Amino acid sequence: MTTTARVVVLPQHSSELKIESIELPEPGAEQVVVKQFASGICHSQLHQIHRPRHNPVILGHESTGVVTQVGSAVKHVTPGDMVMVTWVPRNIQSETKPPVAAQLEVSEGVAKSQNVFTWADHTIADQQYVVKVDPNVDKDVTAIIGCAVMTGAGAVINTAKVQKGESVAVFGVGGVGLSAVVGARMAGADPIIAVDLDDQKLAFAKQFGATHGINAGNEDPVTAIHALTTKQDQFNFQGQAVSGADYAFDCIGIRQTMEQIVPACRSGYFGAREGGTAVLVGVPSTPVELNAADVLVNEKRFVGSIGGSCAPDHDFPKFLEWQSNGDLDLDAMVTARYSIDQINEAVAALEKGEISGRAILEFDH
Repeated sequence: MTTTARVVVLPQHSSELKIESIELPEPGAEQVVVKQFASGICHSQLHQIHRPRHNPVILGHESTGVVTQVGSAVKHVTPGDMVMVTWVPRNIQSETKPPVAAQLEVSEGVAKSQNVFTWADHTIADQQYVVKVDPNVDKDVTAIIGCAVMTGAGAVINTAKVQKGESVAVFGVGGVGLSAVVGARMAGADPIIAVDLDDQKLAFAKQFGATHGINAGNEDPVTAIHALTTKQDQFNFQGQAVSGADYAFDCIGIRQTMEQIVPACRSGYFGAREGGTAVLVGVPSTPVELNAADVLVNEKRFVGSIGGSCAPDHDFPKFLEWQSNGDLDLDAMVTARYSIDQINEAVAALEKGEISGRAILEFDH
């Protein structure tokens, strides 16, 4: 049985999003059809909207919904199950091929996605992108677990494996950065330093666990981070007191912040203790130049974190438990809500920096 869906489509030759009514096909053997309650609106979609493309595109990659149909080979969910749709395979093994990305026939031809599409009231996805969750979870705010929370908190607890008492700096405290702050707090990090250009966002970050806020428009964040993290009893290669964050996370991905996170990290301690780690979390939009001498002499590391190094089947229940316990305030993190007909308004607000936390689309049923 086919399903009629209202789907946001990015045309090939325009950045003006449009909504089309499309008949989703019957699910193939490995596919699941999901009626969606809400979808996150991620900053990374701005990159897709503004880059050149050879075909129309279907967008969105985090949502909460209910299963309506499953393919013959799907065993982990059945119609009626509450699920989250995400862009990271739920339990893929290193030797298996990635699942097939979703695509649809739209008015301009074949519209392609990056793995999944969730800016739609119904979606169809490979079963690897569909995670079964408790039927009693919130239907709206949990949608952002599938990217924002997973990416930010996962970078801290999975990629970096931050330990109690270690210092953390987070550059950019939108939805992903706030999730990194929560992950750092749950790991017991101290201090947790938020860096942004907006004083309101810095104050907001303290609600989620940031201990300090640095406005990078008013002062050099690298200097400020070093001032907050000086250890007078440890010395670097040059005999100076060690300072800098144990971990610095760039949740933006622009050249300036990518080039700030390495110098913001702590220097090594004569080989007895390695230097700090800079973690790239945000989608990079430009090349970057690093100070190789700083990396070498101070034994620092620059690493990437894609999707917070998460395995959704394993990590999503943990994030939902954080929410249930009050440790992850998704109701506060979701600061804007839009209908599907307001998608262009939502994207414009995101582009102007008007979303302090995370925005979501809500679908009427």
